[in-house]
Amino acid sequence: MTLASRQPESDRRVRVMLVDDSAIVRGFMRRWIDEDPRVDLVKVCSDGQQAVAEVAATKPDVIVLDIEMPNMDGLTALPHLRRLAPDARIIMASTLTTQGAQQTVKALSLGAADFIAKPQASAMGGVDSYRRDLIDKIVALGQRAGLSRSGTAQSRPFNLRPRSPVLAPASVLVIAASTGGPSALPVFLGPIARRIEVPILIVQHMPATFTPVFAEKLESVIGKRCREAVDGDVLAPGCVFLAPGDKHMRVARGPAGRIVTLDRGEPVNFCRPAADPLFESAAAAFGNRVLGVVLTGMGHDGRDGAGHVVKAGGRIIAQDEATSVVWGMPGAVAAAGHAEAVKPLKDLGALALRMLNGEAA
Repeated sequence: MTLASRQPESDRRVRVMLVDDSAIVRGFMRRWIDEDPRVDLVKVCSDGQQAVAEVAATKPDVIVLDIEMPNMDGLTALPHLRRLAPDARIIMASTLTTQGAQQTVKALSLGAADFIAKPQASAMGGVDSYRRDLIDKIVALGQRAGLSRSGTAQSRPFNLRPRSPVLAPASVLVIAASTGGPSALPVFLGPIARRIEVPILIVQHMPATFTPVFAEKLESVIGKRCREAVDGDVLAPGCVFLAPGDKHMRVARGPAGRIVTLDRGEPVNFCRPAADPLFESAAAAFGNRVLGVVLTGMGHDGRDGAGHVVKAGGRIIAQDEATSVVWGMPGAVAAAGHAEAVKPLKDLGALALRMLNGEAA
């Protein structure tokens, strides 16, 4: 039995700073935050310059930071805010455009914890999914920030799944990530991608305009071609495919071998793409030759799919809580008893290489 995870501080309200130049957006966000008893809006700023001046005194747990603003934009303000409020988690508010995607991916590489792609200001009031996603992200990140600041984290037990010392080498590597994933994936894959000869399939929760930009960024870091999957792609040795935004990615058997299939089926765990369909279909197509890795992320996507992998004889490992931005997805996998190992991010790559070769965790 290994100790990890924590109990949330249910009585503590998350302190939020909102930074946006649009009065319409500020109005909607202020109302949404004020209506939720878990959060407390402690400061509203109209540009990055004001946020930088106020953040040290405000002591927020979460900063919702618009990217495009006058005087000082979000990208310029980001490093100053991180320096002045190192415990705060920053959510970048981006537009659903290619430029917004490029700016957001850059912000994530500079230390932003997460992002949210906001609709046009005129449509804000009618987008329930945006409101839910925003509040969920604020609460999840804010609870983690508060626990880190107060040092009151408590552990609860989970059981690792023991396996025999030597197993069959894996034929595919499937990876799930969400909040914190754009920063974790390069750290995990960067040192090992060029040494992996099996197909690598990745689900990162992102909108459709963001995944092509992120695939390019990931390729530049791991030194191996990475692109959005296309329906019918053959899983050739060493290929790296990222699930396109707004499409589930699955594995199927085709005339030329295993292939990728894409679909716009119903969201799974409120997500499309989701990790569960990928993991479950990989288990059906590859049997006991699947290695699944679950990285940082909100919710429990990947938990049920990991169960299918394990049932088929495959193997699962997960990122630990200390190095996760949010320990939702990997924590759910560990709590369900599907993981052979729960390790810090810096150790997961070397472990994955050994397990791909059939070695013990």
